[in-house]
Amino acid sequence: MAPGMSLISVNAIIILSTEGGERVFAKYYKEPHATLCGHSDKETEDSASAYPDLKSQKAFEAGLFAKTVKQNADIILYDNRVVLYKSESNVMLYVVGSVDENEIMLYNVILSIRDTLHLLFKQTVDRSTITDNYDLVALAMDEIVDDGIILETDPTIVVTRISRAPTHDVAQLRNIDLSEQGLNNLASLGKSKFGEWLRQGL
Repeated sequence: MAPGMSLISVNAIIILSTEGGERVFAKYYKEPHATLCGHSDKETEDSASAYPDLKSQKAFEAGLFAKTVKQNADIILYDNRVVLYKSESNVMLYVVGSVDENEIMLYNVILSIRDTLHLLFKQTVDRSTITDNYDLVALAMDEIVDDGIILETDPTIVVTRISRAPTHDVAQLRNIDLSEQGLNNLASLGKSKFGEWLRQGL
């Protein structure tokens, strides 16, 4: 890997409400060992750690919202960051990357987020749906981007990973006999297997 290069492609994923720009979802990423990798203080400053606390994150989000709320484009340069965004119903989806990041790759991430949410909820993606299903949204974001590293951009794969029901386990649980006789049978089976295991060990 060339000096100064990193797998960290995404600095932040943000979802803001179009009614006032309030935060609906936000996840900021930073390089975990930036100071150990030979990066200068300036490079570390330019990473996502430039927003280390809630106050700086909220200020960034407010400025970003003001800049994009009335725009029709998909990409802007804001605060020395490349920002890809999409408007959906009453929310704005944002993917933030460093100024020298590949815009096409970030564009694939924003499309993946949008399409995953559409597949996941089978309805319009809006603020109430996202807040009501916050756990699924957080899981989906972690499947797409983990610690700033892009893992998956195929929305169908992401949805199957986070919404697959454990069908075979449920079927097995339904067949368990929880009566007194069933529990006695289970205990005797356990004793015989344990005895067999001990004999094999000796």
